[in-house]
Amino acid sequence: MLKNLPTTADELIAWNWDEAAAHFIDLESRTLTNDNVEEWLIDWTHLSEKLEEMYQRLYVATTVNTADEEAGQRMNAFLDTIFPKAMAAEQKLKEKFLASGLEPQGFEIPLRNMRAEADLFREENLPLLSEEKKLIMEFDKIYGEQTVTWEGQEVTLTRLAMNFQQPDRSKREKAWNLKAGRQLADREVINELWQKFMQVRAKVAANNGMPSFREYTWVQKLRFDYNPEDCKSFANAIEKVVVPAATRIYEKRKKALGLDKLRPWDLVDGWYSRPAPSASAPVLKPFSTMDELKRGASAIFHKVDPVLGGYFDSTVADGLADLDNRKNKAPGAYCTSYTSIRKPFIFVNAVGVHNDVMTTLHEAGHSFHVWETAKLPYIQQLSVPMEFAEVASMGMELLGSPYLTEFYSPADMAHARIEHLEGMLLFWPFMAVVDSFQQWVYENPADGTDPRQCDAQWAELWDRFLPAVDYTGFEEVKATGWHRKLHIHEIPFYYVEYGLAQLGAVQIFGNARKDQAGAVAAYRKALALGATVTLPELFEAANAKFAFDVPILEKAVGIMEETVEELEGKSKQG
Repeated sequence: MLKNLPTTADELIAWNWDEAAAHFIDLESRTLTNDNVEEWLIDWTHLSEKLEEMYQRLYVATTVNTADEEAGQRMNAFLDTIFPKAMAAEQKLKEKFLASGLEPQGFEIPLRNMRAEADLFREENLPLLSEEKKLIMEFDKIYGEQTVTWEGQEVTLTRLAMNFQQPDRSKREKAWNLKAGRQLADREVINELWQKFMQVRAKVAANNGMPSFREYTWVQKLRFDYNPEDCKSFANAIEKVVVPAATRIYEKRKKALGLDKLRPWDLVDGWYSRPAPSASAPVLKPFSTMDELKRGASAIFHKVDPVLGGYFDSTVADGLADLDNRKNKAPGAYCTSYTSIRKPFIFVNAVGVHNDVMTTLHEAGHSFHVWETAKLPYIQQLSVPMEFAEVASMGMELLGSPYLTEFYSPADMAHARIEHLEGMLLFWPFMAVVDSFQQWVYENPADGTDPRQCDAQWAELWDRFLPAVDYTGFEEVKATGWHRKLHIHEIPFYYVEYGLAQLGAVQIFGNARKDQAGAVAAYRKALALGATVTLPELFEAANAKFAFDVPILEKAVGIMEETVEELEGKSKQG
């Protein structure tokens, strides 16, 4: 049993390497046998949990306030003095465990993952991985500082984007131009940062003797159940099945707006999503305060499942949900895990629009994964494949959507659900652009390092998968769209997971339409498995199929279009 580990958050943040190293030395010195291996793994788990939570707490501190210099300094110190040494020490323990030949019960999948990680480890990559994390902080800082003056006030671009949901087209266009101009102002600095990202990642791959960073990432992400060619097949299936369905949505909304052409400011995100509402459409204002958002979300989760509702209430009560948007807060949304205490932290940038509700449901779904896996004994069992981790979040969006009356009237709820389902359907073509772009970048690293070539490739893919929106006169804004996709810069290849997971989530939703209690039970059962079974088995546990092909997409699109048709009837009745 390890002693003198940090017990509070303050102690954890102030922990130093010498103290942590003593525990690694203790674990490395022990002789492993069948009788003591489980205790040894538990001790290793407790130590790794502390270091992981230390990193996550420091990361959270830098994202909740990007201007917090002390937090940034602490994070840099961790990355310089602790992270590389901890990775090296973890590697020694992995090698020790693998050399023992022992295979504890319930450790089959973690053992498979561990072998891959051990094979991938190179000590010379540790400073490169630290450098990459620093580049990510620079990227976050650039976007955290992007503000504009709107109607006499300084506002974040996230808050400015609320205007894309206004029926006043001239106001949408003005806001879109202002946002686009501000983002283009950082074009060169982002291009320079991108080249640094590519150089670092090329070195990482070369140190592993791999032809490109894609091959490295495939192993690093532990993708045993599909390959890059499957991703290309998935993109082709999306082009065949989903792009026509997306075009039907755009055409329907274009007529409602009375437009000959859809322009980017005619979309609610100014990018790829649903067309903006017509003048007759209800303006969805789900909440005005964070308390209202929290209360409404809690009520939804309790209706889906009382246990899940309790999980969310505990998260909020513990101060582990930062939901409001403000200056110097990093963009986007996420849910992370404080592994030592086995509790989640939810991060959202809410400004009072419908998407904030759905994002909260999404991130709460991730948090339920943390809660459901809390009883698994080993930290290695918590590394759930992202392709299923996103089923937890997207599945919760769909399972929670029938209860949006916590925020809306029945008619407005129907309208909101239509928006959500159509938005999900429209996501697949955008996902295909992002993933196909990344495939190209790392298949062609020389061109992929050249921002001009990246611009050209992104524009080509955009026209292939998202042909319905006219960017005439704004070609540079379209071509630099890859600048504005955080995942491309910070988490390479982490985007196809959303597309695959959405297929799983829609299947769970289809099951819930017939038997909600059964669907929710299967959902929770699958979450609780953590990383103890394969990816196809996780989908199977949730009563879904892991697939990439035309038939499964046709089934999913059918479920979504059928639901939309039903809701349109209810919306008209309301």
